[in-house]
Amino acid sequence: MELRTLGRTGMRVSPLCLGAMMFGAWGNPDHDDCVRIVHGALDAGINFIDTADVYSGGESEEIVAKALAGGRRDLVILATKVNAPMGQDPNMRGNSRRWIMREVESSLKRLRTDWIDLYQIHRPDPTCDVDDTLGALSDLVHQGKVRAIGCSTFPADLIVEAHWVAERRGRERFECEQPPYSILARGVESAVLPACQRYGMGVIVWSPLNGGWLTGRYRKDAPLPAGGRASRGPDRFSPSRPEVAAKLEVIESLVEVAGDAAVPLTHMALAFALTHPAVTAAIIGPRTMEQMTGTLGALEVTLTDEVLDRIDTIVAPGTNLDPSDAGWTAPQIADGWRRRRPMATRAGAH
Repeated sequence: MELRTLGRTGMRVSPLCLGAMMFGAWGNPDHDDCVRIVHGALDAGINFIDTADVYSGGESEEIVAKALAGGRRDLVILATKVNAPMGQDPNMRGNSRRWIMREVESSLKRLRTDWIDLYQIHRPDPTCDVDDTLGALSDLVHQGKVRAIGCSTFPADLIVEAHWVAERRGRERFECEQPPYSILARGVESAVLPACQRYGMGVIVWSPLNGGWLTGRYRKDAPLPAGGRASRGPDRFSPSRPEVAAKLEVIESLVEVAGDAAVPLTHMALAFALTHPAVTAAIIGPRTMEQMTGTLGALEVTLTDEVLDRIDTIVAPGTNLDPSDAGWTAPQIADGWRRRRPMATRAGAH
């Protein structure tokens, strides 16, 4: 498998990154089966694994550790993340120095490793000074517990701010961004991906199959398939939602494009994400061995300009068909209080 360099880190990674979100209670509770999936991915040439502390409450990290036992750890670029709540204590979350320095030790213990190759901030934290976050992460790099640092689902302005702070304060810089990106969720093309290119950052895109939509499992005028994401959150897949109705129409057109190109829709979708010059790798998040092996053929697909142009006419560049696919909404948008009162007033209310 041809490897790509992750930003300016010098680390060489496979263009498909094995995402471990579905390992454990959130997806596949069979640890042995998950271990087999990891081993199958490694045997296929994938050397990049991404997980997070919050996935199944730490269970995912523990499963990854089992899979990498016996000398496999040294062969893998291992990434995990911090930010999401890990308990009822209000300080067991976020991007503060206090939490990062505590939680990295928990991740290292669960992963049974002395170091993390890529430690990422899972989401922005408007309550925390980015200098505090970068200061903690820089200390971890200097201590040898973390090799490189990154962010996930950060808007372009916060990426720029983080690089400005790193330069002015002498901090380690974010070497990688992990945004949502697929044919159906192209919002990051307008600013996030260009910002990453400008700063020489690696890009690992999550949900390149848009949560299963781009596998062809969900079709217009067809019942929702049993099991999987639709059974766990049927409202999100209800055709009564305008965003879902739009996706169903688009999928029919994309199926036609894939058919004309003589490639499976899944492979076309992954190849689309990997074709963007800013993208280093695309995260696949299989729950089963079949799902994992079914993605590997995408690496043999090269999309022509004609196919890419047809995709552009179906979903315009820079467009998210469903705004919720952006993965994070700024509190000034999500919270009416913040839209109507100065930030100082909001802070004073606490």
